[in-house]
Amino acid sequence: MAIEVQPAVSPHLVVGDAAAAIAFYVTAFSAVELGRVPGPDGRLFHAALQINGSTVLLNDDFPEHTGGKSLTPTALGGTPVTIHLTVTDVDRKFRQAVDAGATVVVPLEDAFWGDRYGVLRDPFGHHWSMGQPVREVSPEEIREAIKQG
Repeated sequence: MAIEVQPAVSPHLVVGDAAAAIAFYVTAFSAVELGRVPGPDGRLFHAALQINGSTVLLNDDFPEHTGGKSLTPTALGGTPVTIHLTVTDVDRKFRQAVDAGATVVVPLEDAFWGDRYGVLRDPFGHHWSMGQPVREVSPEEIREAIKQG
């Protein structure tokens, strides 16, 4: 019997403490845990969550499998990747994440492209942006706003 595959793109996060990360994401982003696969030492080889209707995968750091180097954002000195959540009631959801322990990187504001938007860093070093469309903005208005700086 063939397995049906649904094409998708899912972020796969490396964290220093996957069990703590799962607890944080449940509290901060109302994640639903789909499952986890622990190794013999208790570190998680694999875990899956549903956040904002999408699957997010994560696992503990295994430097012994990556040339002795940690792959967490903290060990790497930051992350060039931001995971974006389009939400309703962005003020409430942003506050929920901050109350759970996220750090504000960019405060919520009404952005020139029409979203109420802000960026957070989770306790594991990953960046998450949240946006809620609040007004229609034409491509011309966006270009002009970019020119104005």
